[in-house]
Amino acid sequence: MKKITILLLLVALSLRFFAISDEGMWLLNKISQLNYGDMQKLGLKLTAEEIYSINNSSLKDAIFQLQTENGSGFCTGEIVSNQGLLFTNHHCGYEAITKLSSVENNYLDNGYWAKSYEEEIYCPGIRVTRVVRIEDVTSKVLAEVTDKMSEEERNKKISKAIKDIEKEAIKDTHYEASVSEMFQGSEYYLFVYEAFGDVRFVGAPPSAIGKFGGDTDNWMWPRHTGDFSVFRVYMSPDGKPTKSYSKDNVPYQPLHYLPISIAGVEQGDFTMIMGYPGQTERYLSSYGMIYKRDYFNPTVVALLDKHMSTLKQDMDADINVRLAYADSYASGMNGHKLFKGEALTLRTTDAIQQKEKLEADFRIWVNVNPENRKKYSDALDNLKQLYEAFGPATNDIIYLSLGLLQGGQQVMKVQQFSGLKRLLEDPKKNSEMIKSTIESMRPEIDGMFDKYFPATDRKVFTAMLKMYIKDVPAEKRNKVFKDYIFKTFKGKTEEESIDKFIDAVFTKSIFTDKARMEVFLAKPTLKALSSDPLNAFVENVFGDILNVQTAYVNTSKQIDVNERIFIQGLREFQTERKFYPDANSTLRLTYGTVQPYYPRDAVYYHYLTYAEGILEKEDPSNDEFIVPVELKEKVLAKDYGRYADKTGNLPVCFLSNNDITGGNSGSPIINGKGELIGLAFDGNWEWLCSNLIYSPELQRTINVDARYVLWVIDKLYNCQHIMKELDVRK
Repeated sequence: MKKITILLLLVALSLRFFAISDEGMWLLNKISQLNYGDMQKLGLKLTAEEIYSINNSSLKDAIFQLQTENGSGFCTGEIVSNQGLLFTNHHCGYEAITKLSSVENNYLDNGYWAKSYEEEIYCPGIRVTRVVRIEDVTSKVLAEVTDKMSEEERNKKISKAIKDIEKEAIKDTHYEASVSEMFQGSEYYLFVYEAFGDVRFVGAPPSAIGKFGGDTDNWMWPRHTGDFSVFRVYMSPDGKPTKSYSKDNVPYQPLHYLPISIAGVEQGDFTMIMGYPGQTERYLSSYGMIYKRDYFNPTVVALLDKHMSTLKQDMDADINVRLAYADSYASGMNGHKLFKGEALTLRTTDAIQQKEKLEADFRIWVNVNPENRKKYSDALDNLKQLYEAFGPATNDIIYLSLGLLQGGQQVMKVQQFSGLKRLLEDPKKNSEMIKSTIESMRPEIDGMFDKYFPATDRKVFTAMLKMYIKDVPAEKRNKVFKDYIFKTFKGKTEEESIDKFIDAVFTKSIFTDKARMEVFLAKPTLKALSSDPLNAFVENVFGDILNVQTAYVNTSKQIDVNERIFIQGLREFQTERKFYPDANSTLRLTYGTVQPYYPRDAVYYHYLTYAEGILEKEDPSNDEFIVPVELKEKVLAKDYGRYADKTGNLPVCFLSNNDITGGNSGSPIINGKGELIGLAFDGNWEWLCSNLIYSPELQRTINVDARYVLWVIDKLYNCQHIMKELDVRK
């Protein structure tokens, strides 16, 4: 009888945490095995092969990741025409649009629409990639790994195996390859990519549409933001990807592109989102969630608040400064609100309690079986102790990173000169190398002063240094203060010493003035570089970084090991659960339905917003809520054409319960027939801990409706050359 009781208990515990159909960021090569039946029940009409195929054209071939030139992904885009036209969010194109903008050609504020291929503007520093195939290579990666190995030995074996697999995967091809870790190192998947380096800006509405609501509406519902922009991918004349711009390149001819539906959405309609979600921690323990709530998030929020508020003063006073810093400010404020909201959600909801209940059930399961006790009994206790030590170590490293090394705009750029400094130790012997090094650094040096405003940088750097000494006790501070700033720039107070140091940085340093930099480069000497106040600052910071870094890294490594063990245990414990790996910037699919929600007692949020709501929010005195004249006129006249829904009104945004995170921005939200119905661009305030735990009741994805996107392109700005490319379906 006792054995039967225990068995029933374990079955109940497993079923309680069975993954619901709307939760999960799924690997596309697993869809047919794990999810296809559930997706059909919700309204999917496509076959699994039409979603992901390595032999035939499929939806995956229309989904691209936006990356920096070094391959770091930041957003998703989708191909919507047979000429390589790509839709993504306005905030995804924000940095590119900002860099292309000037006071004379202010595309950020005024919008831009190319009337021909010739008017499309090349975007340096951006590339896009598409997945060619995905392969489970776990057995190959872990072939020589044993439980008796140390972590160092294990990592060496894994690194070598990954390197060999990636090399073999792209042999004799133009592809790129990357093996990604899943489930904290329990599984590994190979992603083979095709990369395109010639991406051109086609058009975007003014920020008053693309960023309507600004920081106030960010993460909030109801929403009325036309968060979209348009680019085009180019290829070489022979059909191959190119690494950069060439006048000979031609529009990309995709394997698949998405038709666009203007039929509209209703509550309960099937939705799926394909894209590149950045990072989640869905299997994080309750101790990790407490750490985020009490240490990581509050520290980051405080530092970002000081940095962004100081920056905003000059941005409001000078349009040149605003255009120069618009992207970094938007990014900083987005993170500020996210981390603040995540910590608030962890304090005010039962998210942590849900994890604690799971862990209590897990402990019961562990203790039933001696073999389980041997493998898993220490994992949670270890995580508790490690996270309690990790909190203070995290505070130290964040203040060091955001407060010192990223406190001034030019600080980290000093590191680029470390190799040159070594060469200058023997200038005669290294004369030719010095010349070639300076030549190779030229593009980065020129970029260092592009749209650089030293007066603004001075204010921000001063504010961050003074915040550091105010918040960090003297005994825990980096020695750059005691051994350099306070010693070399003596003042009556610590603040006065900082002011004197800042004076030296902005009147003498080669890193804060292009003319001084040019003088140095014309005749570089070790003495000039070594005595430079900003260079000395950086060297002193790094000279005392070891203790802080060691405490942080060592604890982090131990946390990783115990999290891997805990996740392995969970997967054995919850045998009926469909597990999906945490997001890690690899291609995923999430499916769900169009849904409203109840954010709190007696409050109901409809799943759709309309253009009339834009006028309700209008505030000419607030930059975030200015409504363009041309838009207001058409809304007042109800000039919506075929984009109005059955009520006669123009939909702007809608909600779905798809499971997304950062990196999914710009992802297509697709109906059951494989048609684009909108672009995902945000999550909602009431469940900003969604990276840590999913909530079917409160978590929602905010999407800009395809009807509003096309109305802006077609009716508002009359871009018929773009409309002719699109496959619009009713």
